Amino acid sequence: MAKTQFDYLIVGAGFAGSVLAERLATDLNKRVLLIDRRPHIGGNAYDYVNDDGILIHQYGPHIFHTNSQRILDYLSRFTKWRAYEHRVLADVDGQLLPIPINLSTLNKLYGLNLDSAQAEKFLAERAEPVAEIKTSEDVVINQIGTELYEKFFRGYTKKQWGLDPSELDKSVTSRVPTRTNSDDRYFLDEFQQMPLDGYTAMFEKMVEHPNISIMLDVDYRTVKSTAEFRHLIFTGPIDEYFDYCFGKLPYRSLEFRHVTVDKPKFQSVAVVNYPDEHVEHTRITEYKYLTGQVHEKTALTYEIPQAEGDPYYPIPRPQNAELYKKYQALADATPDVTFVGRLATYKYYNMDQVVGQALATYQRLATAEPNSNLAMPVALTET
Repeated sequence: MAKTQFDYLIVGAGFAGSVLAERLATDLNKRVLLIDRRPHIGGNAYDYVNDDGILIHQYGPHIFHTNSQRILDYLSRFTKWRAYEHRVLADVDGQLLPIPINLSTLNKLYGLNLDSAQAEKFLAERAEPVAEIKTSEDVVINQIGTELYEKFFRGYTKKQWGLDPSELDKSVTSRVPTRTNSDDRYFLDEFQQMPLDGYTAMFEKMVEHPNISIMLDVDYRTVKSTAEFRHLIFTGPIDEYFDYCFGKLPYRSLEFRHVTVDKPKFQSVAVVNYPDEHVEHTRITEYKYLTGQVHEKTALTYEIPQAEGDPYYPIPRPQNAELYKKYQALADATPDVTFVGRLATYKYYNMDQVVGQALATYQRLATAEPNSNLAMPVALTET
């Protein structure tokens, strides 16, 4: 029995793998086999209509935002958009307060009437300068002091990562700004919107090409025994690819509890955070804010961080970065495999960043293609 022949085997049908499949098939006329161990495309951005007819995100809320016109234009080939600006509240001291901390947060929390200049002075007076900022705790205390750190950051971060912020790299809390104006948008990117018909519909259009074959609910090791290909693109965990030869890279996982509530609205914004470490979940998402769907019921997801399960967040600690470097050296010495995406590079990326990385990877692959093969697909042969 002859094996099916492909130019590229792409492991993982999330953003990185799907973008690369589309580019290689459309621009270079390459024959691509795109596979995923899950029973669906779209990776963590996968969404679907639940039994009550409400569009939800299987793996928690995914909000698209970017400052890159190029990335927006690329994705716009596969979807129309719905304008959406994300807002988040935090349950603190019995109040729902805007997060990131801004002018309104301070005024509501303390019963004040500060303006922006007064808010800047207010925070400066509470800041506790740290001589050398190394940890996530250092970042926040240096900016806004211990009290606000304890109220908004410590418990949430400890639940999210299973570690005290004093044990985590400074990058964790550096991503969350503090503002002294009343802008309560969670993101400030120029482009903020949601795929009009959902992420899964966008992915379906992206990989709808005669040169792309898709296999789901399969392991790539099994596929390797039934398919021939010139080059492997791997978007899964890099330590798994190398059989954990240096040990497992630590990740934080999540449990998603999806519920439907028999009323049209549950909360006043899409996401409410729960910083209290005695509350099991970190946040509750209500999807109708994201999708604009009109329905008599509403769908929620409770997120509960956990140690075991699918890998979602690389744990940012120096020893983990050193372990990754060992795997990166192996990857660099494996020229017939390209490693791309969050799991393959052990780094947290926003969705637009993954798309940007995939597009840049495509350019490198295209440049390396022999000129004689640029428009010549490998024949698909089966017995």
